[in-house]
Amino acid sequence: MQTTDLGDRSLPAAHALTRYDYRTLSLAALGGALEFYDFIIFVFFAPVIGQLFFPPSIPDWLRQLQTFGIFAAGYFARPLGGIVMAHFGDLFGRKRVFTLSVMLMALPTLAIGVLPTYTSIGVVAPVLLLSMRLLQGAAVAGEVPGAWVFVSEHVPPRKVGLACGALTGGLTAGILLGALIAAAINTHYNTAQISEFAWRMPFLIGGVFGALAALLRRWLHETPVFTELQKRKSLAIEMPLKAVVRGHRAAVVMSMLLTWTLSAAIVVVILMTPTLLRKQHHVSAAGASLANSIATLCLMFGCTIAGVLCDRFGARRVIQVGSVALSACCLCLFSIVDSYPQALLPLYSISGLTVGVVGAIPFVMIHAFPAAVRFSGISFSYNVAYALFGGLTPIIVSLLLKNSAMAPAFYVAILCGVAFIVVTIAQDRRTLP
Repeated sequence: MQTTDLGDRSLPAAHALTRYDYRTLSLAALGGALEFYDFIIFVFFAPVIGQLFFPPSIPDWLRQLQTFGIFAAGYFARPLGGIVMAHFGDLFGRKRVFTLSVMLMALPTLAIGVLPTYTSIGVVAPVLLLSMRLLQGAAVAGEVPGAWVFVSEHVPPRKVGLACGALTGGLTAGILLGALIAAAINTHYNTAQISEFAWRMPFLIGGVFGALAALLRRWLHETPVFTELQKRKSLAIEMPLKAVVRGHRAAVVMSMLLTWTLSAAIVVVILMTPTLLRKQHHVSAAGASLANSIATLCLMFGCTIAGVLCDRFGARRVIQVGSVALSACCLCLFSIVDSYPQALLPLYSISGLTVGVVGAIPFVMIHAFPAAVRFSGISFSYNVAYALFGGLTPIIVSLLLKNSAMAPAFYVAILCGVAFIVVTIAQDRRTLP
C-alpha cells in the first residue's frame, strides 16, 4: 500500500488529485487571501486612522507611533493565538480551527469598519481598536499554519508541494488585493471624504467577504490524516506543544530559521521596497506602486512554481537554488535602479518571482513534524519567529540604511544564506530529498 510522507509513514495515501482536493485548495486560498487582506489593510489607512482614533492635540510623530503600535500589536498576538488554536487543532480537528480562524478575522475587521472615533467616545476608541487588532493577530496566527496543514493532509503525497506553494501564493494575493482597493479609494475620494466615511469601506468589504468564506468552509471535510489518527487513537496524549518542545527541537529550530528568511523576503522585498524606492531612490509614488503590484503578482506565481518543483526535485534543491537567485536579484535591483531607472519594472518583477522560493518553506515544515503534533509544531515555530523577526526586520533595515543604501539587499542576502545553510546541513532526507 502506498503511504504518506507527512510524518506518519503508515497512513494510507490517495493516488490522484480529486475534484474535492481542488475545491479544498481553492477555499483555503480564498479564505487565506481574505484574512491577509483583512490583516494588512490597516497599514494602508494608518494615517487617517491615527487622525481619527487619537487626540488631535498630540504631536504627529506620537500619533503615528501609537497607530503603528496598534498595528504591531497584531503581530505580537500571533504566538499566543497560534499556540492556542493549534492546540485545539491537534486535539479536536483541523477543520474546526480552520473555519474558526477566518471567522475570527472577519468579525473584528467588520467591527473596525463601524467603530466610533475619538471625537465620539474618547479614549475608549483606541482601546477598542487595539482589541480588534489583537483578535486579528490571533486569527491570522491560526490561519496560515492551519491552512498549510489542512491542504497538505488532504492531497496526495506527491502533490503536497503544489498544495503548499499554491496556497502560499493565494495568501499573498491578499496583500495585492489590499493595495489595489486602497489605491482605488484614494483615487475616487478626496482626503475629506476618506476621513469622513471612505476609510471604513475596505474593512466592511473584508469583513463581509471573510464571513462568506467562513460559511463556505463549513462544507469542507476533516482531513483524512486526522481522521485516521482518531480511529487509531494516535492523537497526542499530552499537551501537543509540550511534546513539540521536548521531542522535536531540531525541527523547531529549522522551521524558525526558515521563517526568518520567509519574513525577510516578504517584509523587505514586498512591503518595504515601495517606500524605499520613493525615499532612497527617488522613484515616483505611481511608479513604485505599479512595480510593487506586478512584483506581488509574480510572487504568487513564484510560490506555486516553487511548490511544484519541490514535488519534482525536493525542497533542498529548490531552496538552495531559490536562495541564490533571490540574493542575486535583490542585489541587482538596489544597485542598478539609480543608474538605470528604466530597469525597475523588470528587475522588481523578477525579484518578486524569486521571492516565491518561500513557497517551498511550508513543504519543509509540514514534513518536519509528525501528524499528531504537526499543527502545534508549525504554528509555534512560524508564529514566534514571524512575530520576532517580522517585527524586528523594519527596525534592523532602517538602522542599516544609515550606513548603506544597499542595506535591504544585504539583509535579504544574509538571510538567504541562512536558509541555504539550514537546508544543506539538514539530516532528514525524507523532508529534504
